[in-house]
Amino acid sequence: MKILVLDGYTLNPGDLAWDDLKSLGPCEICERTPPEQVLGRAAEATILLTNKTEITREHIQSLPKLKYIGILATGTNIVDLAAARERGVVISNVPAYGTSSVAQTTIALLLELTQHVGLHSEGVQEGRWTSSADWCYWERPLVELNGLTMGIIGLGRIGTAVARIASSLGMNVIAVAGRASSGDKVAGEASQRLAGTLATPVKHVDLETLFRQSDVVSLHCPLTPETNHLVNAQRLSWMKPSAFLLNTSRGQLVDEDALAVALNSGKLAGAGLDVLSVEPPPASNPLLTARNCIITPHLAWATKAARSRLLQAAVENLRAFLSGKPQNIVK
Repeated sequence: MKILVLDGYTLNPGDLAWDDLKSLGPCEICERTPPEQVLGRAAEATILLTNKTEITREHIQSLPKLKYIGILATGTNIVDLAAARERGVVISNVPAYGTSSVAQTTIALLLELTQHVGLHSEGVQEGRWTSSADWCYWERPLVELNGLTMGIIGLGRIGTAVARIASSLGMNVIAVAGRASSGDKVAGEASQRLAGTLATPVKHVDLETLFRQSDVVSLHCPLTPETNHLVNAQRLSWMKPSAFLLNTSRGQLVDEDALAVALNSGKLAGAGLDVLSVEPPPASNPLLTARNCIITPHLAWATKAARSRLLQAAVENLRAFLSGKPQNIVK
């Protein structure tokens, strides 16, 4: 048996330990694996662990020893699930390691869009307060969140955590709780139970109502064929010109060209994004130069606490598989 980690650096750049994983069997840890090197490195592997290195149908069909794929994340779109099922390869993921960290980043993006703390701190350091004619100044409008409406698309663990924080800030919360599709249909899911943990009620609405009524729209749904470009030109046109869009889920949920047009034309007040459709983004991505668009480099998940939970959960998933009782199986 051989365990191969295809892209271990982002999970553990050196501040965590691989000891528990190595205790389960012969283990090779690659910091990064380019697509063209996957087959060569994985030729003898029984177990593959991957975060963002894609495992395609070709890979799965060309690796006869492969029995298990452990996804070092919650999202599963980097593995060809159908090909794995056909081969009988077991796949597990880690569903709940980063809830607090991602919710925290979501609110951090919102606070920067509304209070501009970083922008004004930089201005002070550059001397603009020292040279100011007044005892205070602000370079952009400051927005109070109390009384505004937060619209959440996807009320799972992270969406529920964001709703709880938004409520504590005095915001009204509305939500599309299921997996909103391109046809604006909503499928029921366990989020109704999760919503019951909130201190204040969440009003469940349809997708168009959410876009039209929200002062902030925050995306927390998975990427599926139905949610690809969930935020498109039409839905952006439903939003208030004073509204903000937040995305800490998947970049492909947003039509980036349409969002850039909305921002640059003043039809949307701002966007806070931790994810883009291609990562790292090419220099041609229109959002890199869009008006009032804050972008962070897919770091919402990456607090040390969250990464530590992720690594431990991945080890436990593999240990369960090796004992014949696999857990967190992706079907």
